[in-house]
Amino acid sequence: MPVLRGSCVIDQRRLSFLDFGGPGRAVLALHGHFHEASVFGPLAEALAPRWRVIALDQRGHGESERAPTYQRADYVADIAAFHHHLGLGPVPVIGHSMGGVNAYQYAARHADRVTALVVEDVGAVVDADWSFAAGLPRRAPTREALASAIGAMAPYLECSFRQADDGWRCAFDIDDTVLSHQALSGDHWSDWESVACPTLLIRGTDSPVLTHDHAREMITRHSGPARLAELPAGHVVHQDAPAEYATTVRAFLSEQPTP
Repeated sequence: MPVLRGSCVIDQRRLSFLDFGGPGRAVLALHGHFHEASVFGPLAEALAPRWRVIALDQRGHGESERAPTYQRADYVADIAAFHHHLGLGPVPVIGHSMGGVNAYQYAARHADRVTALVVEDVGAVVDADWSFAAGLPRRAPTREALASAIGAMAPYLECSFRQADDGWRCAFDIDDTVLSHQALSGDHWSDWESVACPTLLIRGTDSPVLTHDHAREMITRHSGPARLAELPAGHVVHQDAPAEYATTVRAFLSEQPTP
């Protein structure tokens, strides 16, 4: 199936998304900082044809427009409006990192709209380090120069590389990303504990973001059926271990009843 790019206007701002198509049941996917909807391409391919992945370029990311604020409530309101725009009933929601917090906060505050939840490598308490974002190069003369300036993390950010009139840059604005990181930090236990739908928490065994002990506590304090899967990866599990990640997500989704 061809991948379709669509958009919706929310509060006079355009949000872009990718619909990976197919005849299957819809799943909403939410990326993390520095990423965009396209990172879910491999997962969408692995889940097809049973599942149809629809991934949002969240505010200030990818092809979506910048926003004046990046507070927690802003992201959740965007997801609610996006979900409504699609005209879908309740669906599973997948989120990585910042998108994972967005996903479980959406599930907590709109319980009737989420049937199942996959949260990838993020905790109920977040201490986001925005020093990396603040130190990113704002422009480089070539794509190669931009990758070189970013260093070892470049493979994880290359989906966001864009060519501009004055060189190469990342699709997201660095100052906006710092603000978003700052707003992400905090104690989100009340939202996590409010989630009642079946939940899969995925952790990378080498993750510097989510510890094993914190992940186990999240499973214990979850209100509904929840499980933890730890895969051999760092923070970006879907990129470090794509086959294992897809197999784990597919198995979890296959257990969910057809509405």
